Amino acid sequence: MLQLLIILVIVALVAGAMGFTGLAAGASMLAKIIFVLMLIGIALVLILAFAGIAILV
Repeated sequence: MLQLLIILVIVALVAGAMGFTGLAAGASMLAKIIFVLMLIGIALVLILAFAGIAILV
């Protein structure tokens, strides 16, 4: 998931530099969504770990 995020950020930067603003906006929007999903997942794993619930066996 992190690899996809990095690829989308690179695509957004290159497309923005080349003038493809629509493609850059789409790639940056997807990168933001994936970033938020990753943050929620990390927070959930940390909360469950501190509560003593093992989800990663």
